[in-house]
Amino acid sequence: MAYDEQLANEIRELLADQGAVTEKRMFGGLAFLLHGHMAVAASRRGGVLVRVNAAESADLVAASGVERMVMGGREMENWLYVDPNQVRTRRDLAAWVERGAAFAATLSPK
Repeated sequence: MAYDEQLANEIRELLADQGAVTEKRMFGGLAFLLHGHMAVAASRRGGVLVRVNAAESADLVAASGVERMVMGGREMENWLYVDPNQVRTRRDLAAWVERGAAFAATLSPK
């Protein structure tokens, strides 16, 4: 399944005021990078992938519809998969996009 184009457009709009946003097709979805660092992605499974501080990960996955991303059989501490039901409203999506963008902003530009 390809990523949701409308969801990607909403993410794009939410990131419009950020500097140095680029887009890259990755993992069957569309990733949004800030200064070269992935922040959030429209997932091919629906929903979004969000980059977070690993120290906040355990608290965030306690919420319904949020889980750690798994790559190669390994859980990624700083990447979360957020189910489509958790980003149905623009307000809910904005909160996750802002979280990913805020974390990416803490990283040195590439």
